Amino acid sequence: MDKVNHWTEELGKLKEILNKTSLDITVKWGADVYIHKGKNIVSVGAFKNHLALVFFNGVFIEDVFNVFSKDTTAKAMRQWKFKSLDEIDENKILKYINQAIKNSEEGKELKAEKHQPVPTAEILLEAFKTDKKIKKNIKKLTSGKQKEYN
Repeated sequence: MDKVNHWTEELGKLKEILNKTSLDITVKWGADVYIHKGKNIVSVGAFKNHLALVFFNGVFIEDVFNVFSKDTTAKAMRQWKFKSLDEIDENKILKYINQAIKNSEEGKELKAEKHQPVPTAEILLEAFKTDKKIKKNIKKLTSGKQKEYN
């Protein structure tokens, strides 16, 4: 199924609503992303069974209409799914977008967690004692690769 053409009318309606805001549009990760003063606010995505507005810092939006998808493990992002043109309510969408813009202007955003060092495994500590090259070579690796070895 051609997921974009399948949702042509619905995507058009969402983009029409988004174009009524003060947001600028750019393309990131192959999708339209609407930004405010350089900050990602919302993206539009088309999928096989639905289309969605993805709010980058949606965690700070008060979900008064209970529209955000509950099936998420995302810390900051929130997704509003649509399965038909009838579900697209301009007033509700604009309310959420305006709140997202306000939150962005207030500096509300979840920062990426700093990398926490992983304790070195006992077996590696033993190997370091017997072969100095192992320790030297492992320390050259990125923290992610070091974590894999641990």
